[in-house]
Amino acid sequence: MKSEWEGFNPKGLWTSEINVRDFIQANYTQYSGDSSFLAGPTAATKKLFDELQKLQKAEHNKKCTGLDGKERSGVLDLDTDVVTGLTAHPAGYICPEGKDLEQVVGLQTDKPLKRAFMPFGGIKMAEQSTQMYGYESNKELHKIFTEYHKTHSDAVFDVYTPEIRAARKSHILTGLPDTYGRGRIVGDYRRVALYGIDYLIEQKELDKLNCGNGTMSEDIIRQREEISEQIKALKGMKAMAAIYGYDISKPAKTAKEAFQWLYFGYLAAIKTQNGAAMSVGRISTFLDIYIERDIKKGILTEEKAQELVDHIVMKFRMVRFARIESYNQLFSGDPIWATLEVAGLGQDGRDMVTKNDFRFLHTLENMGPSPEPNITVLYSKRLPENFRKYAAKISIDTSSIQYENDDVMRPIWGDDYSICCCVSATQTGKEMQFFGARANLAKALLYAINGGKDEGAGLTPYAQVGPELAPITSEYLDYDEVMRKYDV
Repeated sequence: MKSEWEGFNPKGLWTSEINVRDFIQANYTQYSGDSSFLAGPTAATKKLFDELQKLQKAEHNKKCTGLDGKERSGVLDLDTDVVTGLTAHPAGYICPEGKDLEQVVGLQTDKPLKRAFMPFGGIKMAEQSTQMYGYESNKELHKIFTEYHKTHSDAVFDVYTPEIRAARKSHILTGLPDTYGRGRIVGDYRRVALYGIDYLIEQKELDKLNCGNGTMSEDIIRQREEISEQIKALKGMKAMAAIYGYDISKPAKTAKEAFQWLYFGYLAAIKTQNGAAMSVGRISTFLDIYIERDIKKGILTEEKAQELVDHIVMKFRMVRFARIESYNQLFSGDPIWATLEVAGLGQDGRDMVTKNDFRFLHTLENMGPSPEPNITVLYSKRLPENFRKYAAKISIDTSSIQYENDDVMRPIWGDDYSICCCVSATQTGKEMQFFGARANLAKALLYAINGGKDEGAGLTPYAQVGPELAPITSEYLDYDEVMRKYDV
């Protein structure tokens, strides 16, 4: 295997620990120059993006009449007969007649912008998301996911206490797990490129062998089952890649393979999960290592490097989920928060700006502004001035960049964290974040005044939702009285 890693420092590779962070720190190339090296879009990028824009326009202009009789802005297509999965759909391309143009391949379904049927989170939500656009979901699937298969939403409702159910039904709390599914997880998709699926499976099998040391407690039984599911998912990713003619069992040998392997990892996530935030993670500096090596070898040009970046970003812009109407009302613009980070500093004080950080920002010039992916600059005054100037220029020109204070985040999460939604951080591939429920503060105040009773909102009028206390009956509201009553 050593020949595959010529020019790489092997730190973090082929050890008992999967360690992408150390590999990056040992191999990335800092760049303090300006943006003059950047290349414009290739002919392939222009053709593919032109086709994508036609599809997006058709999607935007399509009107659908829901089964409730309401007219809505439509979806281009929506699957109602096939349950989503890693290998549930055949290979799909932006334009099949020109699929060789795509340097990074893979779609959520078999057609661009076609939305998948995703009932594992909750069959009612999946059906509501199809019905609001005028589609009737498969009745056999309804039977399977109500009589034979327990969904995430069913499981959550089973563990809710009566108090939680009352708070949910009265809408004093919203954004609860039954609606938002599995919280926010940023997978470390870089591992697929760096190690290959076979090595990841090998390490997971070792994890399973070492799990429990003969003790079969409830926690160990659960963990062994989960590891088995992870191994099955990794094998499924190999099968998914094979549909597109790729073997991702071994590490990526070139920049093109690194982009493709990494994207297959992300594609596996968005084929099977429809979380409110499906972030991409901290991939720019990692991918730059492969680009730098290939350019030095003379097998990659700057124009082709930019093409790889443009094409993977194009795929991030195409992610679609079928959402229920309340979600669409809460969040405008059909967002998925495919957050992708650039820049930042290392724990050793070096800035982590590479040419690839410029390339990802440059996609907003090559293909125009876009909310997805949610490109986030991990900002510090210690970043190179040329990069800060270029980021400011792109911000002014496109209004499509988010900034986070790396000097605040790094001491807590280290130098390999990712933004898991809009602003909050997790250690890439090592943590997950559960959604925090939103509280209706106006209604909470009303409960404090009227003794915790709700005035309706789908419940029996004046149902007891909050703590049962005597209501405040004075003509004027005394703040101190409320605080004393609730022992605040």
